[in-house]
Amino acid sequence: MKTKIAFCGGGTGGHVFPALAVIDRLSTEVAADFFWIGSRQGLEKRIVLKHKLPYYEITAGKLRRYLSLKNFFDLFRVLAGIGQSLFLLSKLRPSLLFSKGGYVTVPPVIACRLLGIPVLTHESDFDPGLATRINSHFAQRILLSYAESKDFFPPPLEARTVITGNPVRPAIYRGDASLGKRLVSCPSKTPLVLVLGGSLGAQALNKLIWAIKDELTQLAFIVHQTGPGQNQDENKACNYVARDFFYDELPHLLAAASLVISRAGANSLSELAALGKASILIPLPLKASRGDQLRNAQIFARRQAALVLPEEEASPQKLFTLIKKLLDNKEMLKQMEQAALSLAQPQATEKICKEILRILSNRKHKGAKADGNL
Repeated sequence: MKTKIAFCGGGTGGHVFPALAVIDRLSTEVAADFFWIGSRQGLEKRIVLKHKLPYYEITAGKLRRYLSLKNFFDLFRVLAGIGQSLFLLSKLRPSLLFSKGGYVTVPPVIACRLLGIPVLTHESDFDPGLATRINSHFAQRILLSYAESKDFFPPPLEARTVITGNPVRPAIYRGDASLGKRLVSCPSKTPLVLVLGGSLGAQALNKLIWAIKDELTQLAFIVHQTGPGQNQDENKACNYVARDFFYDELPHLLAAASLVISRAGANSLSELAALGKASILIPLPLKASRGDQLRNAQIFARRQAALVLPEEEASPQKLFTLIKKLLDNKEMLKQMEQAALSLAQPQATEKICKEILRILSNRKHKGAKADGNL
């Protein structure tokens, strides 16, 4: 019988793209059928189906760290998701589940524990999210991107941690700078500034860019990922291209970028490090997050791989000043690029695949031993 491996994760592209990198690599190492468990309305569905993987929907309840009446209703959604996951996983019987994070992963992980299916959970951020903290109690391996992240787990769980780094999808390394400029009609000698608000966009970042768009387009060609639902017709300008979301084009645009302005999601930072890109980071503030992006950004700031502009302190003029400062200082840009490259984790995908293959091998060995004792 062919090996089946389940993947789950969702909410943002950061929960999907690293797992797809693992699937791409695993497919060269083991003959297996891969499938994805996700939410009905999450961004992950569009990305996974584009990758031509079977996709199974479950009910997902959002996990919150604060008191809210919504927690009561979402508890029933989580319970429904566990029931759906039990039915689905009982039928498909994967040899292993790889969880990438997001609240949609909790029901499948719990279901796997009840069914005796091994689980690996991976955390991209410096500090683990609530889903990872819950899933870690049911996982055989807790895969982390940073060695310091082990300190967030109590001793019994810390023993299960493995430092792997955060995977970057292979396509990112295959970006063509000249093609990236041609895709947006940017002149070959004009610097390209890429603005990324994450897979869901960032309204605060959009407003900053739009406020200084006329001045910015005198300095560089601006390529702006705005996120879904933004009215780009009102924001047309020379030397400016805006899109809801970049997928196939992103590797080429990253390769072409002289400077990247971005949130500080772990996946985005891993891609910037992999390509050695200088950046200005505007992390999600505490009022809108658990602070993970702030701590991710601090790692890059300490290594002088990025300039960090807290959203609370950000103004259009401050952002324009930083962009102009870097574009005018080629030596500083080069130093930041080298610093970013030093943070790259090129073996992350391979390390994760080794952990998966180790569990599959142990499971196969136990199965063979059991058959021999019949």
